[in-house]
Amino acid sequence: LFLILCYSATTCFAQEEKDTLNILFVGNSYTYFNNLPQLVSIISDSTKIKLVTKKSTIGGARLSEHWFSERNLKTKEMIKEGAFDIVVLQEYSMGAIDEPENTKKYLKLFSDYIKENNARPYFYLTWAREKAPQYQDTINTVFMESAAENKTVVLPAGKAWARARDLRPTIELYTSDGSHPSDLGTFLNACIFVATLTNEIPNQLNGYYQTMDADGESVELMRVDAHDLTFCKKLAEEIVLD
Repeated sequence: LFLILCYSATTCFAQEEKDTLNILFVGNSYTYFNNLPQLVSIISDSTKIKLVTKKSTIGGARLSEHWFSERNLKTKEMIKEGAFDIVVLQEYSMGAIDEPENTKKYLKLFSDYIKENNARPYFYLTWAREKAPQYQDTINTVFMESAAENKTVVLPAGKAWARARDLRPTIELYTSDGSHPSDLGTFLNACIFVATLTNEIPNQLNGYYQTMDADGESVELMRVDAHDLTFCKKLAEEIVLD
């Protein structure tokens, strides 16, 4: 009986263990708005793979600024020393439109550097501004071509936003500036990221997300309507898993 109990306890413990991926998010406010990396990590608690996230971000940053360690960014140092499995690259929001060749240049430079440091690059495909949806095709093309050239994967947030607006033209994915993501926009991004990085999306998503601050106090990240939860889940399944 003792041996059976020990075996059962060991088996249960093994079943509870999860694979872990350490991920560095590189970008600007499109990455840090509403604590996207942290939300991705929290949602992954309900998948088979735990995503442990860190970020290297500053408002308005271009990949070139990360590359040359400008504005006190230490991105390359973090990649070299951080033992990451994946590094997510997010370019300045207008980069693919205004400077497509420059965007491709630094996506490649970073991709090569990331691979040299035993990690995998993933490209964060962002969205067009609210009043200029016609630019989404350009953004898609730049990132998909770069992904093919560098043999890597895109996180298709911008494609999900375009699809969401087709299905629900009044959906509020943007803040009032028509550029940055609202809570719902960030939640949709997180669903796309988790689905892409873990190859699954939890059956049951929460409508309330919180974290702990440095003093151990609870801090609310966001609340999401039940209808919006279902919509984002289905969209992630359609865009990524299907």
